[in-house]
Amino acid sequence: MTTKTSPRFTGKRHRLAKPELLAPAGNLEKLKFAVHYGADAVYIGGQKYGLRSNADNFSFEEMKEGVEFASRYGAKVFVATNIYAHNEDIAGLEDYLRGLQDAGISAIIAADPVIIETAQRVAPKLEVHLSTQQSTLNWQAVQFWKEEGLPRVVLAREASLEEIAEIKSHVDIEIEAFIHGAMCSSFSGRCVLSNHFTDRDSNRGGCSQSCRWKYDIFEEDAAMFAPESDKFTMGSKDLCMLENIPDLIEAGVDSFKIEGRMKSLHYVATVVNAYRQAIDSYMADPEHYELKREWLEEIQKAANRPLNTGFFYDTPGAEDHIYEPEEKQAPYDFAGVVLSYDSSTGLAVIQQRNHFKPGQEVEFFGPNGTFFNQIVGQITDESGTELDAARHPLQSIVMRTEQPVNPMDMMRKRVRH
Repeated sequence: MTTKTSPRFTGKRHRLAKPELLAPAGNLEKLKFAVHYGADAVYIGGQKYGLRSNADNFSFEEMKEGVEFASRYGAKVFVATNIYAHNEDIAGLEDYLRGLQDAGISAIIAADPVIIETAQRVAPKLEVHLSTQQSTLNWQAVQFWKEEGLPRVVLAREASLEEIAEIKSHVDIEIEAFIHGAMCSSFSGRCVLSNHFTDRDSNRGGCSQSCRWKYDIFEEDAAMFAPESDKFTMGSKDLCMLENIPDLIEAGVDSFKIEGRMKSLHYVATVVNAYRQAIDSYMADPEHYELKREWLEEIQKAANRPLNTGFFYDTPGAEDHIYEPEEKQAPYDFAGVVLSYDSSTGLAVIQQRNHFKPGQEVEFFGPNGTFFNQIVGQITDESGTELDAARHPLQSIVMRTEQPVNPMDMMRKRVRH
């Protein structure tokens, strides 16, 4: 391995004064909304070396635009480079890492030692955060990575709060942990089902989420389930630690990471919004902190699966997995984004994202938990032609809102099952 020229992180920041809220961003639009709705940092994927090959992912030009936008809010952008590289993956690595540094990226999230060492050598302005793919679970391993010059370790998802507290008591380093989103059924994401069934490598960005498929059981040539019965899955429930913010902070978690670079714009904004309010409320007055019901209700408006607390308090059992058909869906659909608002007329221009029409009840929401409900009245296109429905994707719709709204506020509608 090439000799390192500046291998050690020399900063003094080992315990953040306030937990960082770290959000996923599958594309540039999601990055902007995640930051606007309260993320302190976002993590994205470039067009190489990441584990979400099906996400839109970012070109260097998009990264630069994302960094410029985030910097206006005092937020940072991290890039996942967390594959385990094969020989053919190494060509071009140095140029890619230099490109990330030139784009203004604050840190990469890496697991493969060759990517870590190369970044330290050729792009020293990039912090290197150890990926959860390394399955780090003990303080001595964390100490090893600190000595290798890494300022932050993303722990394995199997780490408990007790283990996190012990790690922090031994090693003065930043700890990042997943606190919300989908959980892999396999230990630390080391799954081979996708490879076996679809020839898509889970650990090189190609996971086909085989555990979420519907399965049947066969005995010889006959299915054991009746034809009309529901098939089963073996996926895990989603993680949600919104009710446990004080425990996370007291255990020493520095960065609260939300999973979901493949999730929708509505999901990212809704989840970030709820956690932002909870974290800020706790930090403002820890002694009198109270969990608000509306934060939990917000999470449910975006949740796709049943929720639990993962490994933080105990090892998940059968009750923490989904063997029946999933309890879907979220009770709200994302209907539109506010583009502009005229306070003199009370008219807003809404970019349509899902079908809505006059007479429907909708809810507007924005950062800091502002929201209100109303019935959709008359709607027109931008030329003033009245419409019976907003049915064309990304069409600009003009409608009156009962309260003032702001650009990047969202509108959603309740789903009737």
